[in-house]
Amino acid sequence: MTGTPQRKYRSDYQASIYLIDRVSLDFDIRDGSTRVTARHSVRRNPQLIGTGGRWWLDGRDLRLVSIAVDDEPVADGALEVSETGLWLNGLPDRFTLTVVTEIDPDRNLSLEGLYRSDDMLCTQCEATGFSRITYFPDRPDVMSRYTTRVEADAERYPVLLSNGNCIESGAAGEGRHYAVYEDPFAKPCYLFALVAGDLGVIRDTFTTTSGREVALALYTEHGNEDQCHHAMASLKDAMAWDEATYGLEYDLDSFVIVAVGSFNMGAMENKSLNIFNTACIFAHQDTATDSDFARVRDVVAHEYFHNYTGNRVTCRDWFQLSLKEGLTVYREHQFAIDHGSPGVTRIEQVRMIRDVQFPEDAGPRAHPVRPESYVEMNNFYTITVYEKGAELIRMMAQMAGREAFTKAVKHYLDKHDGQAVTIEDFVLAIEESTGLDLAQFRHWYAFAGTPRLRVSSRFADGRLSLELAQATPATPGQENKPNFDIPVSVALFDDAGQVVRAPEIVRLIEQRETFVFDGLAAEPTVSVLRGLTAPVRLEFDQPDDALVRLMAHDSDPVSRWDAAQSLYMATLKAAVTAHQNDEPMPALGEGMMTAVAALLADPPDDRALLAEMLTVPSATQIGEAFDAIDVAAVEAARRYVKREIAARFEAELERLADAHAPSGGYVFDQVAAGRRRVFATALDYLACLDTPAIRKRAQAVYDAADNMTDRMAALNALQDLPGEEREATRADFAERFADQPLVMDKWLRLQAATEDGDTAARVRDLLADDRFDFTNPNRVRALVGGFVRGNPLGFHRADRAGYALVADEILRLDAINPQLAAALAGLLAPWRRYAEPYAGGMREALARVGEADLSDNTREIVDAGLGDQAGP
Repeated sequence: MTGTPQRKYRSDYQASIYLIDRVSLDFDIRDGSTRVTARHSVRRNPQLIGTGGRWWLDGRDLRLVSIAVDDEPVADGALEVSETGLWLNGLPDRFTLTVVTEIDPDRNLSLEGLYRSDDMLCTQCEATGFSRITYFPDRPDVMSRYTTRVEADAERYPVLLSNGNCIESGAAGEGRHYAVYEDPFAKPCYLFALVAGDLGVIRDTFTTTSGREVALALYTEHGNEDQCHHAMASLKDAMAWDEATYGLEYDLDSFVIVAVGSFNMGAMENKSLNIFNTACIFAHQDTATDSDFARVRDVVAHEYFHNYTGNRVTCRDWFQLSLKEGLTVYREHQFAIDHGSPGVTRIEQVRMIRDVQFPEDAGPRAHPVRPESYVEMNNFYTITVYEKGAELIRMMAQMAGREAFTKAVKHYLDKHDGQAVTIEDFVLAIEESTGLDLAQFRHWYAFAGTPRLRVSSRFADGRLSLELAQATPATPGQENKPNFDIPVSVALFDDAGQVVRAPEIVRLIEQRETFVFDGLAAEPTVSVLRGLTAPVRLEFDQPDDALVRLMAHDSDPVSRWDAAQSLYMATLKAAVTAHQNDEPMPALGEGMMTAVAALLADPPDDRALLAEMLTVPSATQIGEAFDAIDVAAVEAARRYVKREIAARFEAELERLADAHAPSGGYVFDQVAAGRRRVFATALDYLACLDTPAIRKRAQAVYDAADNMTDRMAALNALQDLPGEEREATRADFAERFADQPLVMDKWLRLQAATEDGDTAARVRDLLADDRFDFTNPNRVRALVGGFVRGNPLGFHRADRAGYALVADEILRLDAINPQLAAALAGLLAPWRRYAEPYAGGMREALARVGEADLSDNTREIVDAGLGDQAGP
């Protein structure tokens, strides 16, 4: 706890007074403590004139054993030590700094720095975890070449790993051993990594285009090796794709991944030694769903792609986080599209933006892709920085064309190799290479909020006039917004669904502009914002018959899906209003029913796309259509529409389920995964009817399943159908997978999302269960996060027990893992988006949290939610 949080501002950036050319680290790992000896070759920054002599080094939860300059102990008067670091005074222009610290990984529950995860020691240094290892300028613009020596008990820690190439290893006496690693590439300290443990391993090799053989290794706790082969195959696919697409060849002799059970993030791209949450590595048909397989594939690719876009070229400061993350997420998106169903993969990306990023942009912590200030950097690993940042890259790529943009990225990497740079440096490199004028486009990085794109059309005398207008709501700290540069993809179709104007991108620069399309024989159907060419809210009132045509004929899968979503939304919004006014539910829209009937009668070849188009909008999307979210009304409307569709098309859905029922052995590929997805969708609809036949069918699917995807489809269908089938399958599931933590996370989510009974009490019982590990982020996210996101009625219950539960867990977690506590606080912070009585209950719980002595992480989120700060 640090008292009043100190806000950092981008405008205050100053380069480091001193630079460190080489870092030599020695880790002496013992029971109860680890001694770290760090020797640094330091010189005054030549770009700064008239400075030097005084230097700040970050450090937290460290015991300082000794500190010396050129091997002479630092005098007391030249040293000032605080809880967050130390000042050194009277320093020369060049010197060797030696710092000896002691740390206790076993007691470090923050999961930052060096800590224990089960039987291994591992590190997590991004963003500022290195300051929990030794005193150091913990900032990304201090780039050094590292040599690391690790010594430990040979029996307890037979595997010793760090960044770079292993140049020496051997016995160290008394049953101990050591290994020395040298990383030839300069890197910031946030990319440092170390692992020590008794681990199993799978190995492979990859031959680069130049003929070099790279040794690949994936380490995990013994017994989990069979769950790692998909991750290894994904790594090789990513390496080959990056060579083929960007011409980027891996630059070291080895690449190592370690799977860790306790990890705050999904994974970390440390140079040559990537550390992953097991949830992003383990994938076996018995324990992982198709979605899990896809996630592993994409996260492995993401972290590998960071080798260039993040490691070889890194951020000058943490305000530039999207420089590496936005670009690498975009590259991950490209890879995923090339390795799955292209249309559905893009739909999933669009859904992420709409379901998670748009609400963040409308909430109390709305912030630009490049924030202007922060209290705790870990709070800015957000969907805005990552996913919206990727959408900005995608916009530039669309405006330039993929080939020209790829060349521009190469220009950027060549120009800034080995440097710590800014987002402005990246945008400038794109302009230099492509010739694009991105002056106005830069507003996307500087301003928060989701622009609203209003579209209207007028047709006369063979001419279509398409008027586009933009407006962006105020966000905390940014009342007035400039005009954005918005690329909009447009295509025109005739009544038979034939293209009459091929897709093209127009750029909306002004607040309002009209684009004219001449030489048309009849009024066309307009397809606009195809593929979500910009992260904006589209407001375009189109008649049902036009939407039905787009669903059936649009060549862009996202536009087909969007048309279906629009048809569903019209009925859903009417149903929400009816519930609020205590009126009968409306009849289902004729356009929607026509569209569903057409889908079932003549489904698209891509079965995953069929599943998406049959899926009604999420509760989040429905709620976002209203000024204030009425949870009960949204849930009632969504259930009503699903049940009515199921009743109207019961026979067709049964035939659909029969045609896509499990058959043959499990294979993870686009066709097989699409089939399973359609089957699960049909089963979910039929479960809305709650018939004895569907209960028995779901249990039969569970009993016969040879893979987790089908097993979960059955469990989800039985989710809200209390009875012997549900209890039998859940009991079997818990017993069968009791020794599989990631599978038990699925069981926890099922328990938390089940709406019958007192869910809040059930979640509290599970939190107190001896089998629940409160220090493991995966467990907490599964149970508490599963409760909030998967059980809206249980979380938003009238007695406010759901809010109280989450507030209690925030307070309990904040003392040991502030990152996780802050993430939970973010679930209460957007209370203003809700109708009463939900808003009052959420605010009350958040205010109770705010009365406590909190970490900077959690305090920043709570204060923003309560409105005590103007916003980042």
